[in-house]
Amino acid sequence: MAIQDIKTYTFQDVFSLQLVDFEKACVVNEPTQINEYKIFWIKEGKGTYNIDFKSYSFDGTVLFFLSPGQVFTVDSERIKEAYQLSFTRDFYCIQTHDTEIACNGVLFNNVYETPFVTPSERDIKKLNFILDNLVEEFELAETAQYDMLQSFLKQFIIYSVRMKKEHSTVKDDTETKLFKDFSLLVEQNFRKLHSVTDYANRLGISPKSLTKHFQKIGAETPSDFIKNRIVTEAKRQLLYSSEAVKHIAFDLGFNDPAYFSRFFTKATGNSPAQFKKTQKV
Repeated sequence: MAIQDIKTYTFQDVFSLQLVDFEKACVVNEPTQINEYKIFWIKEGKGTYNIDFKSYSFDGTVLFFLSPGQVFTVDSERIKEAYQLSFTRDFYCIQTHDTEIACNGVLFNNVYETPFVTPSERDIKKLNFILDNLVEEFELAETAQYDMLQSFLKQFIIYSVRMKKEHSTVKDDTETKLFKDFSLLVEQNFRKLHSVTDYANRLGISPKSLTKHFQKIGAETPSDFIKNRIVTEAKRQLLYSSEAVKHIAFDLGFNDPAYFSRFFTKATGNSPAQFKKTQKV
């Protein structure tokens, strides 16, 4: 990576802002597991990123959001100007927020949707104003700085949620609400509940009705949804834990490690051992 200039503001290792100017393309082939909540704002540039083993390309101004545990790789990028906000759960997530702006809301901890948001010119002006205030607050280091910084971060997140709802197909109809409820249940229980029936029962509908709801909004089947979440977590653990495959299998709710290996191989085309080897190359 050739960096022209980088400036970092940090508050007690729980919140930071980086201003970065890139001189030329950066290629990072080594997968990195994110350990904080991160907001990247690419103000000008293009590239292709892999997030949780899915590829996303962008060209122009874009924001994207990462949560702890997610796996991030840069395939290619050519960026002139970018900003990065990083914060820990203790800094923001322990606060009581509206569900849409919380750490499990619209932007974060959502492995099921495209993590990008594209701001308009009006949005950019608002975000620039917040960033200017953040920089000023970092430099002043006055009384109640923690509260001020947290307030500006919250404003940034609120505007980002509004952008996502305005510029994407975020809906509040019955089918979409059911999808969100289902996805939250899966996120909370995928390590121990693997069948569509388990989730349908908790949602108070039949498995057949749940599948029909997914069809109406053009989503993958509930069964594939559950399977893909398990596979994503399996990939994360295979790359970033030292646990044996059998222990990963047990953690993900498989009583038989051999069955887990067959499940993973069928889903990915590689055995757990093969996947780990190819990703480490």
